[in-house]
Amino acid sequence: MTAYDNDPEVIHDLLADPGTWAVVGLSDNRARTAYRIAQFLHVELDKRVVPIHPRAPFAPPLFGEAGYADLAAVPDGERVDVVDCFVNSELVGAVVDAAIAERERLGIRAVWLQLGVIDEEAAGRAREAGLDVVMDTCPAIEWPRQRPGD
Repeated sequence: MTAYDNDPEVIHDLLADPGTWAVVGLSDNRARTAYRIAQFLHVELDKRVVPIHPRAPFAPPLFGEAGYADLAAVPDGERVDVVDCFVNSELVGAVVDAAIAERERLGIRAVWLQLGVIDEEAAGRAREAGLDVVMDTCPAIEWPRQRPGD
């Protein structure tokens, strides 16, 4: 259990909003959890999903979207509301720092660290930069907990 308490209202707002999610660590490997959760976001929650993966320029498009190697490669004029992190806890700090750096350009308002991905210091930096933070949980786990009818 993480010492960080996720704000249920933030979770609700992020899941209810039809915004764009950049899923870091998303490849075309359908056996991976990142793919299944990205598909859930796209199909069940009607979100635009932008794949972020180091080999993205050479990967096929996913969910109708081209992939990018990192957040800095996402073109100007694109909007990313949430950066969803499917990377190891040891690597997530760099992803959070990239989200902070690209916050204004892409309109990033939150970082979501997936189940088992914990970095209190990175979460603190994100909050300090004005981003909402959800850590150590998954949208597919949180969605059924939301208020009926939302």
